[in-house]
Amino acid sequence: MSARIAYLGPSGTFTEDALRKAIRNGEDIDPLPAGTIYDAILAVERGDADRALVPFENSIEGAVRSTLDTLALEAEAVTIVGEFDYPIRISLITRNELPLAEVTAILSHPQASAQCAAFIRSELPNAEVRATASTAEAVRTVSDTEQPWAALGAHAAAGLYDCIALRDGVEDSHDNVTRFVWIAPQGTEPRGEGPWKTSLVFSELGEDHPGALVEALLEFSQRQINLTRIESRPLRQGLGRYMFFIDLEGSVADPLVEEAVEGLRGKAESVRLLGSYPTG
Repeated sequence: MSARIAYLGPSGTFTEDALRKAIRNGEDIDPLPAGTIYDAILAVERGDADRALVPFENSIEGAVRSTLDTLALEAEAVTIVGEFDYPIRISLITRNELPLAEVTAILSHPQASAQCAAFIRSELPNAEVRATASTAEAVRTVSDTEQPWAALGAHAAAGLYDCIALRDGVEDSHDNVTRFVWIAPQGTEPRGEGPWKTSLVFSELGEDHPGALVEALLEFSQRQINLTRIESRPLRQGLGRYMFFIDLEGSVADPLVEEAVEGLRGKAESVRLLGSYPTG
């Protein structure tokens, strides 16, 4: 039976491109396009999909907020079981050939627009930037209107929706890479090779005092555990209340990592393991 894999649709998104590259040779899949990242992750929790591939962070714009918030606050019965890095090349796409000066609106997913901020400022300073649910949705909208609008999306989406790529490689950095993660039902055993990584989120440090966050992080540094990423997000329970996302080197099955996580539980009211998985 084919594995049902949810991803941010419709056809023509960068996530769909990444999914094609991430699938192992000969693996039979049934792609399930979802309207939002939230929908893709919840499809796994509801049992409508076996896996989901969702963007987690970008080398230019940082974390994908909707992914972090959904994993931390909405979907407790899923886990991260792997990751896949995919280079992102963004194209400026229009329905017909037209001068840049005539473009009145730029449509795209907020992540893609942010990754092209310098290009927009220098080449399209008078165009209105509008958000869409996905880059493919932006291209599809541009293809359906006679307005002088442009979309930021994957080059392949231009042909898919009968548009043209007016200019390729408009991202602000050509080292533009998005890290995608594989989402599976809680309890799924990760597969793959390479060094292991563990992702977790914690919130509400037990005693709010100067140095409380440092003391929490000492649980890892004292055990020589390297943190590769830390980021805060609002807890959605009033100003000044945050949750902290951490990626660290090692598996939660490693005794030192397990000790550090248990030590963190003694300093935070909430600690949730998002996944422990091989990076290869």
